[in-house]
Amino acid sequence: MSDQISPLAPKVFPEMPEVSGVRLATAAAGLKYKGRTDVLLALLSEGSQVAGVFTKSKCTSAPVDWCKALLPNGRIKALLINSGNANAFTGKKGKAAVELSAKIIAEAVGCPENEVYLASTGVIGEPLPAEKFADVAQELVASAQPQGWKQAASAIMTTDTYPKYLTRTVRVGAVNVVLNGIAKGAGMIAPDMATMLGFLFTDAPIAAPALQGMLSDTVGGSFNAITVDSDTSTSDTVLLAATGEAGGEWIEDPQDPRLAEFRVALSEMMVELAHQIVRDGEGATKFVEVRIEGAESDSSAHTVALAVANSPLVKTAVAGEDANWGRVVMAVGKAGEPADRDRLAIWFGDVRVAVEGERDAGYSEEAASAVMKEDEILIKVDLGLGSGSARVWTCDLTKEYVAINGDYRS
Repeated sequence: MSDQISPLAPKVFPEMPEVSGVRLATAAAGLKYKGRTDVLLALLSEGSQVAGVFTKSKCTSAPVDWCKALLPNGRIKALLINSGNANAFTGKKGKAAVELSAKIIAEAVGCPENEVYLASTGVIGEPLPAEKFADVAQELVASAQPQGWKQAASAIMTTDTYPKYLTRTVRVGAVNVVLNGIAKGAGMIAPDMATMLGFLFTDAPIAAPALQGMLSDTVGGSFNAITVDSDTSTSDTVLLAATGEAGGEWIEDPQDPRLAEFRVALSEMMVELAHQIVRDGEGATKFVEVRIEGAESDSSAHTVALAVANSPLVKTAVAGEDANWGRVVMAVGKAGEPADRDRLAIWFGDVRVAVEGERDAGYSEEAASAVMKEDEILIKVDLGLGSGSARVWTCDLTKEYVAINGDYRS
């Protein structure tokens, strides 16, 4: 957690309403940080439903394994999240730590251990002292209340410079429902989730199968379409939970027409939370959208977009406000997807800098450089091969990124 807020942070943060059936509490367990909260407990009403998506890393953390094992049950009563320690690459100690964590919380809450979900973020390879949760568990349960979303988002921060939280109110069938979300992430961010955690809560009567269908459909264009540094984390977790406290019949089918408005709100919120993670990218000064059009397929376009967004040369050019379209050509060419040099067209913002395999005849260095000085930059490439398209969001790569990660454990 940094004292210096990202220049790309939102200028206004939302007022967060209560979500019926959700109570929050934070505490300082002293896992790594001194003088700040590092534990969040969310308590949900009886019978609440849950869905999840997780990292595709082959070296998953112990909490990710724990949540994956619980998910088929579809029920959640408590969610414990800690920052400062990822409980990843911790072997048998990691497994023992999640078991102890769940036991401590289950006893304090009075619920089955298989309804206690866990998430951890922070340093990899350090054993998690789960016994410290026992020191704060009773305090967390006793102090849990429907307010405190900003404090909840702050408790799960690591190198983040600001808390990330959003809300929407929509109709599901005949009832108004609330959807609140919090997230964290700033580095080790790449698609297939990132070193990011996201938690969304609603009082809508949506059962686990419908929650899972909507969450799985939405993650591809949101949390899996961002990259800060191309590094996929061990710990990525996004959970979507519903209490049903708004009333009405529980909905099982993700395609149920009563969920149309909720689906749009969920998508918008996940995209915006994903954008906030990129805007808080470690050392970031520029927010960049890479848009690929004219590819042979959407999948091919996505791969090319990632090649451009993850290129250190492209990202450092953006940091230096250099309209170096040659680096974009390089990234497209290395992506391993169908591309024809002589059909390429490239834009920085609304300035076309290259077309049909060479510099645009009307190219203006002054106009292109003006685009690169903006806080938000669009890099667009038309491959001229088909109708496939994709969008990926990233940020620039600065000296500050190196400084943050060079002394992360110290």
